[in-house]
Amino acid sequence: MTATKKAQAARSSDPLRPSDHIDGSGDAPGTGIESPKLNVIGWLRWGWRQLTSMRTALVLLLILAIAAIPGSIFPQRMADPNGVTQWKTDHPDLFPILDSMQLFDVYLSAWFSAIYLLLFLSLVGCVIPRIKHHAKALGSRPPRTPARLQRLDDFRETTRTVTGSDAAAAAERTVEIAQKQLRALRYRVERYDDKRGFSVSAERGYARETGNLIFHLALLGVLVAVGVGGSFAYTGQRVVVEGTSFVNTLLDYSSMNRGRFVSDDALQPYRMTLNQFDVTYQPFDQTKPSSGQAGDFNAHVTVSEPGSATRKESVVVNHPLGIAGDRVYLLGNGYAPTITVRNAAGEVVFHDSVPFLPQNNSTMTSLGVVKVPDGLPQQLGMVGFFYPTAAALSTGAFTSAYPNLINPLLTLNVYAGDLGIDDGTPRSVYVLDPSKMTQLTGGKTGVTSLQLQPGDTAQLPNGMGSVTFDNEAPKGAKDYSQAVKRYVSLQIHHDPSEQWVLGFAALAVLGLVLALFVPRRRVWVKVTVVDGSVRLEYAGLARGEDPTLGAAVEDLLAGHARLLDVDGSTAEAAPPSSEEPDDSGRFDKLSDR
Repeated sequence: MTATKKAQAARSSDPLRPSDHIDGSGDAPGTGIESPKLNVIGWLRWGWRQLTSMRTALVLLLILAIAAIPGSIFPQRMADPNGVTQWKTDHPDLFPILDSMQLFDVYLSAWFSAIYLLLFLSLVGCVIPRIKHHAKALGSRPPRTPARLQRLDDFRETTRTVTGSDAAAAAERTVEIAQKQLRALRYRVERYDDKRGFSVSAERGYARETGNLIFHLALLGVLVAVGVGGSFAYTGQRVVVEGTSFVNTLLDYSSMNRGRFVSDDALQPYRMTLNQFDVTYQPFDQTKPSSGQAGDFNAHVTVSEPGSATRKESVVVNHPLGIAGDRVYLLGNGYAPTITVRNAAGEVVFHDSVPFLPQNNSTMTSLGVVKVPDGLPQQLGMVGFFYPTAAALSTGAFTSAYPNLINPLLTLNVYAGDLGIDDGTPRSVYVLDPSKMTQLTGGKTGVTSLQLQPGDTAQLPNGMGSVTFDNEAPKGAKDYSQAVKRYVSLQIHHDPSEQWVLGFAALAVLGLVLALFVPRRRVWVKVTVVDGSVRLEYAGLARGEDPTLGAAVEDLLAGHARLLDVDGSTAEAAPPSSEEPDDSGRFDKLSDR
């Protein structure tokens, strides 16, 4: 006997293997099943099927979430350009490597966009075939009643006697009542009568798959809205000092990041003036760790828009202000000492409120830079520290013991030389490059740094002139609470896709609720005539887990019994009974006979 015949004999003798089953095990070489070789189109089709599988979509969604993590670890140019500059200053060796990996532009990077587009294609490939299949299922009839309902998971049976002489008519009347009952319960109903009896097949829960599709379509809508909306969005930063205004034009932004479709005239005109910035601190007490902890922040502003009346508004942390489609966020705050520099002749060559960047938010010790390019024999630069509540350390250096203005002090180190701005190279207003300058005070010069309190004036070295720390409080007042102006750091964000994203997100939640809480089930009622009586069979089958299916079948039986009692065509002959199923039913294994 050949090897092929032996294998066929072994298969035919296996009671668990169908007679027409074929596999390659035990076959002679060349007689088994061989997979066909794939050409280019075949490989493309295989790749598309892999990409559009639900498993791939879930993996891509997980990868996208992981890829977004660097965006929360590293400062992003679009949201925090100053943070990127500071990171570059603090890590000059590591910055070029990370920047080449686009970790400071994560959401605009090529690799993040590739994941984004692959996820979009995968979801489209998943959803479209499911929509076609679901539309076909919605138009189809409920399946025929299985021949053996007792094999299903939830089965009930009862018998009723016929009150009249015609048992067949009573049976037909019984199934008509069941049909009306199921329609009232919002089932899709179909009658299937044959020589063995009368039956009704019903199904419900297609809203579950509808909700599932709505969820995936809404997710696609979110992806499209975010992707397209980013091309019409812009984000800018601006530092505004008390008493000054911000005008919504490109020239008035400290930094601006805008989408590729944002034109120069896309910004809506308006003006916002910072009237006052209020912040509360815990009372000063060196014995309590909460001393100086900040409480509420509130920027009081005046907003002016063309064609509208001027109005008073407030910008609070986590409560942005809406103006002409823009959202204004409060990012930070600090002190802006007003400094006046005069030359030897007493002429004012510099006068401005200079923002000082906090180096310690708990005490508001702040660092600032003053640049005087003209009006003096040499260009002048000053690096200053501002201490809201100055206290001397044992080393002789100063620190701030409290963030509020109790004993304000300004110290300045003076540099003279080339500021590096004459060649047109952009320079940060918060950084001084001393490489081409000579330090005149502080450090290793042996000359004490200039020390000023509000209202004080100090002479510059070499008879260059003087510098004054202007006092905003009434002259002679000991209360420094209003002696120094404050500033706020604002972020202005415009995104026309916000409402679309919100709408799609709400739609996704609705679809998810339908997919999770709407049960998908089928029920059958079968009526047969047995020895002049009516035999009633009730069965149910769920797609997936449905712990309420048994109760639903019980309720169907009880409600049907009540309706039959009212009708009077049959009378209860025996109490309801339940039988253990001898096999588990499945949607895909139901008989259509």
